[in-house]
Amino acid sequence: MEITKGLVALVISFGVTLGGGLFLIPWLLKLKVGQTVRMDGPKRHLKKSGTPTMGGIIFLLGLTVTLIIFRAFDAKTMLLLVTTLLFGLVGFLDDFIKVVLRRPLGLRAREKLLGQVIFSLLLAFGAVAFLGRGTDWYLPFSRVFFEEPRYLELGNLFFFAATVFIMVGSANAVNLTDGLDGLCSSVTLIVMSFFALVSLALKEQGLFIFSMALIGGLFGFLVFNRHPAKVFMGDTGSLALGAAVAGFAVLTQTELFLPLVGIIYVVETLSVIIQVASYQLTGKRIFKMSPLHHHFELSGWSENKIVLTFTLVTLIMVFLSGYGL
Repeated sequence: MEITKGLVALVISFGVTLGGGLFLIPWLLKLKVGQTVRMDGPKRHLKKSGTPTMGGIIFLLGLTVTLIIFRAFDAKTMLLLVTTLLFGLVGFLDDFIKVVLRRPLGLRAREKLLGQVIFSLLLAFGAVAFLGRGTDWYLPFSRVFFEEPRYLELGNLFFFAATVFIMVGSANAVNLTDGLDGLCSSVTLIVMSFFALVSLALKEQGLFIFSMALIGGLFGFLVFNRHPAKVFMGDTGSLALGAAVAGFAVLTQTELFLPLVGIIYVVETLSVIIQVASYQLTGKRIFKMSPLHHHFELSGWSENKIVLTFTLVTLIMVFLSGYGL
């Protein structure tokens, strides 16, 4: 019964997102809210200049409408939805300033960081104070080696600090991954399939509907975002997705699974850190360009090949992580 509801939620969200895209994309084109492309990036990206951005609004609409239809108003689901939308709001403001007000730098870095930290703390506080979440993490694969699941107790201070790090880190890691047509959408819908499995195992109906609705929304968004993309999700979408993924992990005590199912996010982020550190220390670059997907582009890989490879890697890690629940 729960699986049937989830599939219906997926279909509804897909339909709402599809309809929203058909309406919103021409409107964004008319407003000329186009993406600015890096001049130092792959030359094939220059033709993407002017492609509408802020498209994350489309799948966030599909997600929200679906949750309303299913009346998924339990505290956990609402806390996750509000956090997701608040992170999306930070991204929307950044996109709006860049493409509508024509201020290329958007929000200041400290302004974006402050908003993300505050909203992360709200999630952590809500989970502990009102949902009885506790301050421990489930240890992956502990059921494989022990008769009972094992948890790592953090204590309040470390839990809150770690939650902020996880939320902010995930949001920005997903943002870095959003650099090719369909890449972030494809990887994230696979990641969310893991959390759909988690919510089923925990009998969290609201969270299951949330995960399936987001998967449906991302499938709908891929109709427009696959190569060659007609719209980009922008920071509006990528920051919201990062918050949804990390928030789901926090609310289900599966934070330690994030580096596994989100391996692409981790590798993309590490490639940037390594590139910057290497250049500052030695004056040499490790990669042809970072994040990592651009390195493969400049090595001759097509966008579709990179997206397919990264998605398959994520799928493999989700299967392995499912064994560790």
